[in-house]
Amino acid sequence: MKSLIGKKIGMTQIFCEDGTVIPVTVVEAGPCTVVQVKTVDSDGYAAVQVGFEEALKEKRVSKPLKGHFAKSGVAPQRHLKEFRVEDPAGFSVGQQLTAEVFAAGDKIDVTGTSKGKGFQGVIKRHGFGGGRATHGSTFHRAPGSIGMCATPSRTFKNKKMPGRMGGKTTTVQCLEVVKVMADQNLLLVKGAIPGSKGGIIEISQSQKA
Repeated sequence: MKSLIGKKIGMTQIFCEDGTVIPVTVVEAGPCTVVQVKTVDSDGYAAVQVGFEEALKEKRVSKPLKGHFAKSGVAPQRHLKEFRVEDPAGFSVGQQLTAEVFAAGDKIDVTGTSKGKGFQGVIKRHGFGGGRATHGSTFHRAPGSIGMCATPSRTFKNKKMPGRMGGKTTTVQCLEVVKVMADQNLLLVKGAIPGSKGGIIEISQSQKA
């Protein structure tokens, strides 16, 4: 299983041997602790539940989660994610998964929460062209007509309108791992990934590569 929970550290750039510059995102990938192993016989599907970052204060952990961690014999974790696997036999509760599961050149999919932009108009949110800027125009950044006349005399659902922008779960596919710094549990990923600095992300092997 090439899947981990990570944290976005920020962006920088590295130089190749031929002098070209590659923009990269620095990701803290793990270490993740296996909290639960699910099998087809017991749960109906095969998956591995992993935790990332130990909880700083035990009082912030709910009672059901405290019992869940106590049953596994694992210290309470701040973040829990579940990844599907074909064969869970190779995993055990308490096992540590580090950035070493990835190698330079691997293709990965990264899922995170995009930056929230707040309430935005249609030009910024959907890329509308807008109206004339001068010559007495009173139509600059408005969306234009949004509904119908007599039939059906309503605005259809999913019409591109002003509203909240960002703050949603976003996945960027087929990103390349440029470098793995196993001693620091860091991945250098080519390009940008969703979310702000310090955001929690899911890293998994690319589905389309």
